[in-house]
Amino acid sequence: MRRKIPASQALLCFDAAARHRSLTRAAVELALTQSAVSRQILALEEYLGITLFKRTRHGMELTALGADYAGRVAQRLGALEQDTLDLMGAGVAGGDVHLASVPTFAAQWLIPRLGEFAVQYPLVTVHIETRTRPFLFADTALDAAIHAGTAEELQRWAGTQSQLLLDEEVVVVCQPRLLGKRRSLKAATLAGMPLLQQSTRPDAWSQWFAQAGVEAPRARAGPRYEQFSMTVAAAAQGLGLALVPRLLIEPELKRGELVMAHPLALASQRGYYLVRPQVSGAPSAALEQLSQWLIQTAHRANP
Repeated sequence: MRRKIPASQALLCFDAAARHRSLTRAAVELALTQSAVSRQILALEEYLGITLFKRTRHGMELTALGADYAGRVAQRLGALEQDTLDLMGAGVAGGDVHLASVPTFAAQWLIPRLGEFAVQYPLVTVHIETRTRPFLFADTALDAAIHAGTAEELQRWAGTQSQLLLDEEVVVVCQPRLLGKRRSLKAATLAGMPLLQQSTRPDAWSQWFAQAGVEAPRARAGPRYEQFSMTVAAAAQGLGLALVPRLLIEPELKRGELVMAHPLALASQRGYYLVRPQVSGAPSAALEQLSQWLIQTAHRANP
C-alpha cells in the first residue's frame, strides 16, 4: 500500500517557508522561484486539507496546525539528512556516534582530547552538538550525551542511564593584573569587586561567600552570561572575577590568561555525566568504544 506521505519537494518548500516566514527567502534558499515555492505549498495544503499559513499585514504566519506540523517536518527532515550523511560515509568509517554535550565542556575538555580517541579508533566518527537541558532521546538521532548536574537530577532524566565522568571543583579566577603583586585576594576584598554571574547558577557566589564566612550583599550583582565560555572570556578580559569549574579553564590557566584569585574551592555536588538511553540490545560498537574511552580518560584526569 502506498504510504500517505506528501511529495518531498513540497515538504522542503514548506520547511523553508516556515523557518523564514517568507516565500521570497525560502525561494532563495532552495534556488527556486517564489511562484514555484508558493505552488508547492498550495499543493501541500490541498493534499492535507489544512491551511498551513495565513496572510497578515506583516507577511505570512503559520496557523496553529501549521506550526505544529512544521516542527514535526523539520525534525524528520533533519533526521533523514543525518541518516543520509551517515550512509554516505559508511564506506570509509567504522561507525558514527552522535553525541550531545554542554557547550563549554565540549570545547574546553572533550574536543582537545578527541585526537587521542581518533588515534585509538580511526574508523569511528564522532559528531557533536550542544544541548544544555535534558531531552527525549527518542525525539532525536543522538546516541549519548554529556550533561552537567547532580546525581538526583540525572536520576530524574526519564528513560536514561548515566555514569559519573568527572566531579566538579569550582574556583575563583581573574585576569592576572587584578592581582597585581599579590598571590591571592582576601575573601572580603572579593566581595567588593565586580563579580561575573553565570545565568544557570545564580546562587553560586552566595554559596562561595557563605563557605568563606564572609558577608557579600552584592553576591548576586554583576553582568550575567549564559555559558561558561562567555564567563571565562569576560574574566580573561578583566571584566571581573569568575567562579567556574577548574576543568573548564585548564588552557587559560596554563597560558597564564587567568590566575587563581583565592585558594578556596566551592564544594559542589555537581558533576559531568555520560548519559545513554535505556534501550534493549547492545549498543553499537562505536558507541561502546567512545563510552569506554570517555570513562577511562575522565578517570585519568580525575583519579
